[in-house]
Amino acid sequence: MMNRRKLLRSSAFAGTYSLLSPFAKAAGSNGELRVVVIGVKGRGSNHINAVISHKKVRLVGLCDIDSDQLKRRVVEMEKRHKITGLKTYSDYRKVCEDENVDAVCIATTNHTHTVIALTAAANGKHAYTEKPVSHNVWEGQKLADGQAKYGTVIQHGFQRRSETCWAEAFAWLKEGNFGKLTLARGFCYKPRKSIGKVGAPVEAPKTVNYDLWCGPREVVPVPRKRFHYDWHWQLDYGNGDLGNQGPHQLDVCRWALGDPMELPPAILSIGGRYGYDDDGDTANTQILYVDQKPAPILFEVGDFYGVEEKWYAELSRSDDWKCH
Repeated sequence: MMNRRKLLRSSAFAGTYSLLSPFAKAAGSNGELRVVVIGVKGRGSNHINAVISHKKVRLVGLCDIDSDQLKRRVVEMEKRHKITGLKTYSDYRKVCEDENVDAVCIATTNHTHTVIALTAAANGKHAYTEKPVSHNVWEGQKLADGQAKYGTVIQHGFQRRSETCWAEAFAWLKEGNFGKLTLARGFCYKPRKSIGKVGAPVEAPKTVNYDLWCGPREVVPVPRKRFHYDWHWQLDYGNGDLGNQGPHQLDVCRWALGDPMELPPAILSIGGRYGYDDDGDTANTQILYVDQKPAPILFEVGDFYGVEEKWYAELSRSDDWKCH
């Protein structure tokens, strides 16, 4: 049997959801854009606040695979914002099939960004997705292909693009006020604690639809202590800080270079996970060299949390540590 994961891994990925019989986007009442936020924990709360603060947008529903998180957010909306009657969904596909929804905001795990955005587009819905827009480059290309095919808007979370100060700075740079640009540097130094180590894989929380959470990935026992968020530091689901915080700074680097459309002929990455013996497998120390034109990009990731102090203390006690 061709299950969902095999289907999504196939070369037909870009056209998978053409099987869903797309329908024309329904017009929102009074010209409002009717939005559902998919993924309500963490960044999802920021999406919710942005939606309800916009005069021409109406939050009509919330979706999450964790029933506990969904209930908590609904209660919060009722108590803090006096918003009632929100429709709730446990399955993003049901959101995308709903004719009373115009657009979705996606704040789920990295490995499900593309499949949800494509499902929305195939059903005539616009989509705003958190960074990174896709879990890998191949998915990103399929997302671009899907956007061209379905003609909806798919927007990515690069907030600096909406800040006039950045645009003014790069316009000033383009005028040659700093001379010729020879290198663009980006930094991502975030204190990230170790995610710990489980003796054996654990079961997902009972409130979570784990099969749906896994999306195109194989359903395996949970390989970490904290179910939510710590997936960022496991490559099957996240991208480490190169793909978590890094896209913001990398985008600024590309912006400074004039937004080159051509892909770089070569990329060199050096690094690894150091200082922690845990279940994470993404790099917490990394240097990325992008042979971009008209100038290269040098990007650094440093995610230590208290490790430097520990190393310094150990070195200071060692006989091999001598100052001259």
